[in-house]
Amino acid sequence: MIVNCKIIDFPKIVDPRGNLTFIEGGRHIPFEIQRVYYLYDVPGGAERGGHAHKELQQLIIAMSGSFDIVLNDGYEQKRYHLNRSYYGLYICPMIWREIDNFSSGSVCMVLASTFYDEADYYRNYHEFIANVRLESDESTIY
Repeated sequence: MIVNCKIIDFPKIVDPRGNLTFIEGGRHIPFEIQRVYYLYDVPGGAERGGHAHKELQQLIIAMSGSFDIVLNDGYEQKRYHLNRSYYGLYICPMIWREIDNFSSGSVCMVLASTFYDEADYYRNYHEFIANVRLESDESTIY
């Protein structure tokens, strides 16, 4: 559910020589980090994402510049604007995400709870919605 997705602030050590922020898996974020990847040199007007994950948890950080993330749980949609490297957006499983509005020179870093597994993806929005509704129907059966 989209209510489980949230902005997480990280420790920020301020120093006149430059600030430092650190993230510890299982402490600052609710999973151990198994994979890190980043998006960069995204052309103006391009969109990334366009998928959901069945099990994977992620934390997305704007390391440089800014971008927007639109989350959709099949019932509700919410837009986040990320533009600071000392906080990130936690995304739980079964959330469709679109990333857009990239500023020039932006870098989007993603911390992931599992190694890459194509079988974990929903890449078709209609298939994702059908599975969300199916899970919702199954949870109301006693």
